[in-house]
Amino acid sequence: MARVCEITGKRPQSGNKVSHANNKTKRKFYPNLQTKRFFIPEENKWITLKVSTKAIKTINSKGITAVLKEARANGMLAN
Repeated sequence: MARVCEITGKRPQSGNKVSHANNKTKRKFYPNLQTKRFFIPEENKWITLKVSTKAIKTINSKGITAVLKEARANGMLAN
């Protein structure tokens, strides 16, 4: 599975690993993704999402229903 947040769309970024001698080699910066289950009271069911920790904080503040509605409007979630 791709390392992409299902809510925010965060993806791995590329950059340089810089040594003490200032040698540069390519590397990737991965988002901090967690697999988490959320309960949706309106539909009375659980869903499992692969989300970044930033998205978990957003869900805690706004609520899962509002975040899912926003993600669907932005084209992040299919259903």
